[in-house]
Amino acid sequence: MLTGKNFSPQQLSALTALLLSIPIALGIYIFKPVWWIALSSFIVILAGSYGLILYTLQNFIYRKIKLVYKLIYQTKASKREEFYYKHLLPQKSIDEVRQDVEEWAQQKKNEIEMLERNEAFRKEFLQNLSHELKTPIFAIQGYVDTLLGGALYNEEVNTRFLQNASQNIGRLVNLVDDLDEISKLESGAFKLQKSNFIIQELMKEAYESLSLKAGEKNIRFMIKKGCEAPLTVYADPSKIRQVLTNLLDNAIKYGRSPGIIEASFYKVDGQRVLVEIRDNGYGIAEEHLPRLFERFYRTDNARSRKAGGSGLGLSICKHIIEAHQQKMHVRSTPEVGSSFGFTLAEREPG
Repeated sequence: MLTGKNFSPQQLSALTALLLSIPIALGIYIFKPVWWIALSSFIVILAGSYGLILYTLQNFIYRKIKLVYKLIYQTKASKREEFYYKHLLPQKSIDEVRQDVEEWAQQKKNEIEMLERNEAFRKEFLQNLSHELKTPIFAIQGYVDTLLGGALYNEEVNTRFLQNASQNIGRLVNLVDDLDEISKLESGAFKLQKSNFIIQELMKEAYESLSLKAGEKNIRFMIKKGCEAPLTVYADPSKIRQVLTNLLDNAIKYGRSPGIIEASFYKVDGQRVLVEIRDNGYGIAEEHLPRLFERFYRTDNARSRKAGGSGLGLSICKHIIEAHQQKMHVRSTPEVGSSFGFTLAEREPG
């Protein structure tokens, strides 16, 4: 149904010409009641006024609209765009043009909001990076200055200070390595070496590598009952081992003592396998969950830094899973525990 809002220029011109022609033709017929003269006048006036009105609309109003579209696209018009401006744009109603402009304005608004968010994240990232770098650097500087100031010859402290300096150097090396890895992951500068492997076996390897650390906190590793049946996935085993190790390491750091860490594995839709790692630790407050995979984001700065780590582990995990074209998620309840999960493709046939 046509309304005044969605008339095209041709329709608007025809309606206006019709409204002009009918009373004029009726006036001519009243003064000279000859039907063919009135009909001829009606046709001539209708055709002439239609052409004049359409010309005016297209050359004055739609010329301005054409400039608006060129401003929207902000480029020199290609031949295809010139054809659009000349032949297709005049077919549009004013309401359709308004919708196009509103959509463009909304798109620009969204882009500006995204840039503002990215700028805020960039500033926060630089602040966090500065803090992460300064902490070990200042510690190393303090130990070295103390040793140079005479403690080097004090056998009671020199070895301990050198060990502490070495630990902080190791922390710096790990931070730089993590930054290098996450930059490669984000830029796609590495290639996944995918193969078929049984995910439960890889989980057991990760359990074994962290068994001593878990034993120190009296934390038991488990595979959920009913999830023991081997499931073959198609992924990069070294990268997935890194994900598993990182998630388990976090679960140990922030878990209860004694506690449990339980892994489960499920077929999802005939194409993917869901891997979940659950702990009964202290959990994470809901307001932190949306930002948990951001670089350097910490739910508790003091406790997280005391526990060690670069603050990039979860971000690296997320990028590795996304590089596999899969998703990662987290669920957590304070004082109950957390569950980190991700999907992987099922085995590649052949």
